[in-house]
Amino acid sequence: MTIIVGLGNPGTKYKKTRHNIGFRIVDEFYKRNNFPDFKLSKKFKSLISEGAFADKKIILAKPQTFMNQSGKAIKALTGFYKPESFIVIHDDIDLPLGRIRISKGRSSAGHKGVESIISETGNKDFSRFRLGIQSEKGKPRNPEKFVLQKFTKEEEKIIKEIIKKSVEAIKFLITNDLEKTMSKYNN
Repeated sequence: MTIIVGLGNPGTKYKKTRHNIGFRIVDEFYKRNNFPDFKLSKKFKSLISEGAFADKKIILAKPQTFMNQSGKAIKALTGFYKPESFIVIHDDIDLPLGRIRISKGRSSAGHKGVESIISETGNKDFSRFRLGIQSEKGKPRNPEKFVLQKFTKEEEKIIKEIIKKSVEAIKFLITNDLEKTMSKYNN
């Protein structure tokens, strides 16, 4: 079994913000692979959809805690299911817009959602899809405000492509190993 978690903030106010790219990628995976509707699980503090891909059980999750409390939901999910693999998808302000970096076993690099997961679970041995959200102007002075902004129309075109590519990469990772996936999709 694989758990795929998209990080973001709950509520329509945050729907298309930079911080919610993880939710958007999980939503696209859900749509393209005919997963059942998401249901709120109070036990896991997440919206959950259970399905299958390539004959493997997959649980899609969107924590309904705020970003910097994501670890509470992840701890409950991974503690209960004990998945063979676990993938976290999140924004990365240090990467230029449209970049994908897939990694495993790394520190949070200051990402509050990932920091919460590592802190709550006591484990950093999970795969991460880091999606670049940095604008052409470079890293902003006020990252907390920046990540809660929506993408511009021009940026949204890039984001739509990166969402498609990320879904392809997730599918590839489910059926291949991490090294192959990293060499094919890290850009």
